[in-house]
Amino acid sequence: MSFITSYGTYIPRFRIRVEEVARIWGENANAIKEGLGIKEKSVPDFDEDTATIAVEAAREAFKRVKINPKDVGAVFVGSESHPYAVKPTATIVGEALGIGNEYFAADLEFACKAGTAGMQICYAMVKSGMIKYGLAIGSDTAQSRPGDALEYAAAAGGAAILIGREGIAEIKATYSYTSDTPDFWRRDLQPYPNHGGRFTGEPAYFRHVINAAKGLMEKYSYSVEDFDYVVFHQPNAKFPLKAASLLGFSKEQVTPGLLVTEVGNTYSASSLIGLCAVLDIAKPEERILLVSFGSGAGSDAFVIEVTEEILDYPRNPSVRDKISEKAYLDYSTYLKHRRKIKT
Repeated sequence: MSFITSYGTYIPRFRIRVEEVARIWGENANAIKEGLGIKEKSVPDFDEDTATIAVEAAREAFKRVKINPKDVGAVFVGSESHPYAVKPTATIVGEALGIGNEYFAADLEFACKAGTAGMQICYAMVKSGMIKYGLAIGSDTAQSRPGDALEYAAAAGGAAILIGREGIAEIKATYSYTSDTPDFWRRDLQPYPNHGGRFTGEPAYFRHVINAAKGLMEKYSYSVEDFDYVVFHQPNAKFPLKAASLLGFSKEQVTPGLLVTEVGNTYSASSLIGLCAVLDIAKPEERILLVSFGSGAGSDAFVIEVTEEILDYPRNPSVRDKISEKAYLDYSTYLKHRRKIKT
């Protein structure tokens, strides 16, 4: 069996409001907020990138449990904004955590589902007995061209999931649905991604999320009523709510893990931070359905069942606590933070 042994998150404290971005481009902020369901997004500080965010999230996961770092046999960092084109982020994380040298390491890239891809690898390696613990991280400082619709949502954050042979929640099953669907892409050496507009909803997001969730439930004999919570990838607030409705889930099952309204789309960390927010409040025997989505395109789905160990697990500060600690930027300072203009 494979369990979530611990988890950690990191959300930069800086934010920029939709109104501030809309002011620069002469757009209707209320219409944008209504369309995306986003009020503001997180922005990394000058010295924060995917690697530093991944390290901070992982350090919190380690701090919450007493394990020997050298017992971690694998580190996988999923992102689409790795700081180096050729130089792994995973080794930076491993070195910072004091894991040693005897571990598997790799950077993963599958748009916004690279973090859950790491979870699947760790799940399989722990279950097979290859390793005692595996660390799967989703971390991003998402890119967006100034003036593009993505600028209102592309955010920064990270989540680290430590997987082992015991822990606070058992991973009961996992399932993936994948196709070659070019809804979102960034070619080599291009600074900003391109996207297919409304094409990103259907046949991209909804086709994969719905089929991954249905496929998992059908294969392992689960129904909507078997889950207390459901967490989807969150490019905006409307997509996960619509996916839930199409699958028959209630809004009450979705909202505890729906964070995009206040932090934006944290890409590879998006569904994982939502999962962590649910684990912050979950009780023993409650079940969570997690479904990620990555453009290009694919979805990973998981059934996660909370164990009695969560009652003694330190869950503070919570994800919601971190979201509430914030400072707002104006647009020019935001550009400096995103290194679009020199300081």
